Amino acid sequence: MQSKNTEMLLKLINSALTEKKGENLVNINFGKIENTITKYFVICTANSKIHGNTLAAFVEDFVRENQKEKPWHKEGFENSEWILLDYVDVVVHIFQEESRQFYKIEQLWADAETIKIEK
Repeated sequence: MQSKNTEMLLKLINSALTEKKGENLVNINFGKIENTITKYFVICTANSKIHGNTLAAFVEDFVRENQKEKPWHKEGFENSEWILLDYVDVVVHIFQEESRQFYKIEQLWADAETIKIEK
């Protein structure tokens, strides 16, 4: 069972990405898999480097304003091909389309529950 804080964090992140037009948004739930380092991955595609930076900045601001949390770690802003925001229980991955197709994270974790988030 996930904590209410984790569920609220997940909801806030999904809302922020949806509001700023993140594409192909999915959540990967690791709840039924043992020994994972996080509870959820949130994955979306940005349509440009500027869009990716905007998505990441908006997620950070939205979560900070609504839940008073900051990412424990963040990276990928140098080239914005794959931006990662690590909130410990929820890790956000914002990809450019080519990078998402190359790394295929959803396929790596195919044994976890994948939930497509509709706009």
